[in-house]
Amino acid sequence: MEEQRTELQQTEKGATAFAQTYFHGTKADLRIGDLIEAGFHSNYGRRKQAKYIFLSATLDAAIWGAELAFGDGRERIYLVEPLGNIEDDPDLTDKKFPGNPTKSCRSTAPFCVVGEVTIWKGHPPDQVMAMKAALEKLKDQGIDSLNDV
Repeated sequence: MEEQRTELQQTEKGATAFAQTYFHGTKADLRIGDLIEAGFHSNYGRRKQAKYIFLSATLDAAIWGAELAFGDGRERIYLVEPLGNIEDDPDLTDKKFPGNPTKSCRSTAPFCVVGEVTIWKGHPPDQVMAMKAALEKLKDQGIDSLNDV
């Protein structure tokens, strides 16, 4: 009987078939190879210059990102590769959602667009409107994102 081989094969970049997939939801029209970088106006809140960019390991969180993003462009979900360190997004982790169930992260380093998810289903319109209203209420109350500090 032949011995089973359990060693993982790697590509030239070092990723395996089990490498983490990351998503970024937006209304920006990007191409494969484009970089998503911090320093532009945020898609959320008061639209300040963004200190961080965001990604998620869950498609649902990326869908929310696309649906809540500022602008009139088409909602898009990109597959991205972080080019530096990432950390849990404090707005969505620890105190609010222990264990980071959305797998949402932030970084000051760029992400490279490596693909696009073209078939996905958004949240019901009434749910999106309710979320936008809740975010607007927080903004009116002066409650800022932890990502702005």
